[in-house]
Amino acid sequence: MKRTKLIMLFLCFLVVCSCTNDSEDDLIGLDQEQGSDDETDDVEATGITYENTVKAIIQGSCIGCHDNPPRNGAPFALVNFQQVSQRANSILSAMARQNGAAGAMPPAGRLPENTIDQIQEWIDNGTPEN
Repeated sequence: MKRTKLIMLFLCFLVVCSCTNDSEDDLIGLDQEQGSDDETDDVEATGITYENTVKAIIQGSCIGCHDNPPRNGAPFALVNFQQVSQRANSILSAMARQNGAAGAMPPAGRLPENTIDQIQEWIDNGTPEN
């Protein structure tokens, strides 16, 4: 019995120790050159545009309420590029708020930092569509 407990304790220890992730692969901009002044180079280097990145984020996290017509008390729709790009800064600030804060979006919980960083980079690049 004592041996079984010791084995279980050891296995639990292994599980806890193996649950780490030191990967930086999901971070944005690690392999980009610093100091690029050309917006076109930034867009090409990151590939973050409305069509290939932002649209999927909005559809997966926002369209449940911000459909056309808006539902669940949402004040506006976010179904196309024009609507999203016009409200890009307010969308970003709502996504960046902590859970439970007034106006935090999406209501289900804060999005991963990587997703928020992608929206920020899209805005910094001038909200390109394609």
